[in-house]
Amino acid sequence: MGYFGRRILGVIPVIMVTWTLVFVVLQIIPGDPVNLMLAGVPASEEVRARERERLGLNKPVVERYFSFLARAAQGDLGDSFRSRRPVTDMIAEQMWPTIELALGGLAVGLSLGIVLGVLAGIRPNGWVDSSCMALAMVGVSLPSFWIGMMLIYVFGTVLMWVPITGRGFDALVLPSITVGLFIAGGFARLVRSSIVEAMGQDYVRTARAKGLPRRKVVLKHALRNALIPPVTLLGIQFALLIGGAVVTENVFARPGLGTMLVDAVLTKDMPLVQALIVYKTAAYVVINAAIDIVYGIIDPRVRMAQNS
Repeated sequence: MGYFGRRILGVIPVIMVTWTLVFVVLQIIPGDPVNLMLAGVPASEEVRARERERLGLNKPVVERYFSFLARAAQGDLGDSFRSRRPVTDMIAEQMWPTIELALGGLAVGLSLGIVLGVLAGIRPNGWVDSSCMALAMVGVSLPSFWIGMMLIYVFGTVLMWVPITGRGFDALVLPSITVGLFIAGGFARLVRSSIVEAMGQDYVRTARAKGLPRRKVVLKHALRNALIPPVTLLGIQFALLIGGAVVTENVFARPGLGTMLVDAVLTKDMPLVQALIVYKTAAYVVINAAIDIVYGIIDPRVRMAQNS
């Protein structure tokens, strides 16, 4: 079995373990699910017994566990305690706004991070390096809510270039910049250190000795080999965004999975909490497997070492 096949199949046991932990934790949390569902509404023991039977709570825990895994694999994680709607439908409604924000923030962070990191890496220990790293540090250090509010005030209220809330590309610009500045900060620093290291390697010196243009040496030879460490950080950041950027969603009054998870926890809507955690863990595992695959594409030596 090849490198890519092993990485894809390796997702299955990891997802099984994470989903098992989700099930165990929710089983040991204090509180009767039926009482949470009734939300203080008086009900007879007969009604409570029927609800427990309908939810499968009268079955042994092992049977409930395998039923949970089977339903999770099929995308059925029950109904919300509060809305009585399938939680998968509720997640599907909020998923696209979250994906929009994640992709927008990733595009801003990746573009800005590569530019700052490459400029700092090819001219280390100079004023360009110091300026680029200062900008990167600003993006990492400033709180997202403060950046969001400043962007709203300057570009939404004073200049009125873009809308503050709503849907569509224009309304996505400011939230994407807010998220992207944080991603760009860490990404730029990793790219910078990787470029500095790569520029001192033998293959870069050989490329220079052959008379290749500086741009080609940096972009084709140094940057490609320097991207492996930053790709790890980028994958982790993207997985976090897929799970929901709670602060940014609240600042810009955007719907999303992060806000939904906070609301579900506060209202003790356990089926929705469970479904969101299952979704987030699956997203982390799949994205990390994708990162491993990207490793093999960027640097064939990784793939060859695994196949040997």
